[in-house]
Amino acid sequence: MELGRQGEQDSSKWRFRALVAGYSVSAYGNFLNLIALSLFTYEVVGTAFGIGAVMALRLFSGVLAGLGAGAITAVLGRRTVMIGADVAQALAMAILALSANDSSLTLLLGAVVVLGAGNALFTVALRSAVPVIVGQDERMRANGLLVTARSFATLLGFASAAGIIAFGGYGLAFAVNGASFAVSAAVVVALRLRTDAGSGADAGSGDGTVAEPALPDRSADRTQGKGTRRLMAGIPGLMLGMLLLRGTDAFASSSHNVALPVVASLRFPENSALFMTQFWVAWALGTFLSHQLLKRFRGEKVYGARVFALSTGVMSISFVLAFTALPVPALMAAALMAGLADGCAEIVYVSSLQAAPEQERSRLLGLSASAETAGFSLGMIGAAAALEVLPALRVVAMFHATALGGALALVLYVAAFRRGTAERPGSTTRSSGTKEPLIADEGDTHGTRPGAGPLPRA
Repeated sequence: MELGRQGEQDSSKWRFRALVAGYSVSAYGNFLNLIALSLFTYEVVGTAFGIGAVMALRLFSGVLAGLGAGAITAVLGRRTVMIGADVAQALAMAILALSANDSSLTLLLGAVVVLGAGNALFTVALRSAVPVIVGQDERMRANGLLVTARSFATLLGFASAAGIIAFGGYGLAFAVNGASFAVSAAVVVALRLRTDAGSGADAGSGDGTVAEPALPDRSADRTQGKGTRRLMAGIPGLMLGMLLLRGTDAFASSSHNVALPVVASLRFPENSALFMTQFWVAWALGTFLSHQLLKRFRGEKVYGARVFALSTGVMSISFVLAFTALPVPALMAAALMAGLADGCAEIVYVSSLQAAPEQERSRLLGLSASAETAGFSLGMIGAAAALEVLPALRVVAMFHATALGGALALVLYVAAFRRGTAERPGSTTRSSGTKEPLIADEGDTHGTRPGAGPLPRA
């Protein structure tokens, strides 16, 4: 019996590593396409405003897809959504590749809508499926592998974009991106992974051996609520605070994405591209090291909301320091620290949301995707406008002050929450009798329930 269970776990780990490999290929295509599509868009529309409008459309489609991701994955299943999202994006890029020499604005707009929605749906389906594929106890390790794979994909995508475009034009870049989605879809099809928990099975266990308690029944609230109110129904305070901080973090992070090219052109007018490459390489290296750091201090155990908030605060401080005219080595060290904190924040945050029961997990991750995309979109517009009248350092500091303030507020809320939980010593007990909080070290974030990604946000 034990040998059979061990063999099943080993098979699950191997399959997940194969899934991560496929995901890294599509992520590579995404980051390659980020540069190629931006340059191609400028050729089609001819104005900076046009680039911004097309980018806004891509982000807006991601927001809408994130809001509906929970319902879509519930109806179709996560595996089907992942395959469908990859196939749709592959077809969109294939069409764009074939028409790259004489592309119309209509084709371009259609492609960015598919890319924005497809990326959001795939991300939500993948993240919410992780506890089913590997089990709740392994989700921190699994999320670390995903972040590590994406870090490598970021480096390769950015590094190869210029060479691919120079060699074969935008058509080749789009074809490579389309092929990357096709590879990812083929991997998901071939693996035949179990991505949805069966009826009565644990939503967070890969083998379905432990029952997952449900959230408190809020069906009446959902029936009476409308729009966002209905989507937010039943989400407890601590989890809602984490969602809001993640959206605020995306809003703040938009500022350094907009300001970095400005600073690069002012400080290094002859080597601005090299400077930006070094900056993002340092950041990506930091995200790669984040999983190793978390494992070193606590193995594969799940950290909680307090660590997420502290990581977000360190990331914001590091990005602000990077814009204080530091010598290049010190600036790269600040970018490395920002990436390290960013990776830690993402792994802890996603792992915490994945502790939600099966019927709520996709909805939470869909809301998270929408909050991040909406925050980044608003931030891009606001930061671009602010940079017209203010220096880059002030803009980055102002925007990241919002994330720093949100992180401090969440830390204080966690402290108050833990004091309240201490007065209810039995509130974190699972139905099995063991004590294990939904968000480790911060207690039960689901009230009375017992127990338990388009653009590089940087």
